[in-house]
Amino acid sequence: MTATLKDATAIVGIGQTAFARHLPQSEKELACRAILAALADAGIEPSEVDAFASYTMEETDEVEVAKAIGAGDVTFFSKIGYGGGGSCATVGHLASAVATGQATVGVAWRSRKRGSGPRPWKNTAVQLPTPGQWTRPFGLLRPADEIGMLARRYMHEYGATRDHLFNVAMACRNRANANPAAMMYERPLTREMYMTSRMISDPLCLFDNCLETDGALACVVVSAERARDCRQKPVYVHSVAQGLPAQHHGMVNYWNDDPLSGPAWTAARHLWKQADFGPQDVDVAQIYDAFTPLIPLSLEGYGFCGRGEGAAFTEGGALEMGGRLPVNTGGGGLSEAYVHGFNLINEGVKQLRGVSTSQVPDATTCLVTAGEGVPTSAILLRS
Repeated sequence: MTATLKDATAIVGIGQTAFARHLPQSEKELACRAILAALADAGIEPSEVDAFASYTMEETDEVEVAKAIGAGDVTFFSKIGYGGGGSCATVGHLASAVATGQATVGVAWRSRKRGSGPRPWKNTAVQLPTPGQWTRPFGLLRPADEIGMLARRYMHEYGATRDHLFNVAMACRNRANANPAAMMYERPLTREMYMTSRMISDPLCLFDNCLETDGALACVVVSAERARDCRQKPVYVHSVAQGLPAQHHGMVNYWNDDPLSGPAWTAARHLWKQADFGPQDVDVAQIYDAFTPLIPLSLEGYGFCGRGEGAAFTEGGALEMGGRLPVNTGGGGLSEAYVHGFNLINEGVKQLRGVSTSQVPDATTCLVTAGEGVPTSAILLRS
């Protein structure tokens, strides 16, 4: 019998700091605050933590964090690359460690001062990585430029319009308007505001781009058996996957046969293969939204609609509460906070606990995805 991670572990604690354009605390302090909040939420002492997982882009490391929170001996630690593509993989790595007995209490986190800190692409003193040598000298300097090019290709091939991208931005903003923790709380968006806003990288305007945020989030993973005795209702890690397609070139997919078939397609095949349910059974989704086009591309990649149908899927309020697939119910990276997608994990947990500020009635299944366009990851959660 093939070994599986299916429902072997659960997320039992979540924590976060405030989100803002500028917070005075260091990234280390923010990380520790989020982790301690998650452990308190679970009812687990910091001294019981023996596993850590985060991002390679995380500036706070497990050595300093473990000392600061008072962890015991640590028997598993990992970091996942590719920025937002690593978000769900942090939970997946901890699930694997706990399920195989390498650890008992795992903490995943992301702390970032992206709002008040420097933009990563501003450092021109470092040698360009090989992929960057094929993009940046030709004007694709920022992620927005690279995704802007993919978006234009998508519009050309499938007839998508800015109205479809607005549908995505509007759905996320509407959910943030109900979330007191969101940076865009009580700050409504209109179609006129969207259509007349300045272009960042044509066809992407201001509201097609994620927020710039200071903040941190964390979650706690334990075995399913232990989860039953924790303080909160367990949210089970049903399936996990990572995806790196053949001949991948980050963001732009220059070498793929089809640049619009990104890493989501690779991750999705493995994710659904390991699951007891399919896309049609997902009650709510938290889809990585650094840029609005990533949502229609991900809807296709994860099987909610056919090739080229992601834009049309957004029509008729499909992404709103009561629609075909409510998405990013805390506001997502576009309107709650952009912390490399970790808020999407915690929001998925809130939905299955029944405590979201935009609660989908009787939700029992949730898809959470990491960054599309880069080597990615995804998890299926169930209650």
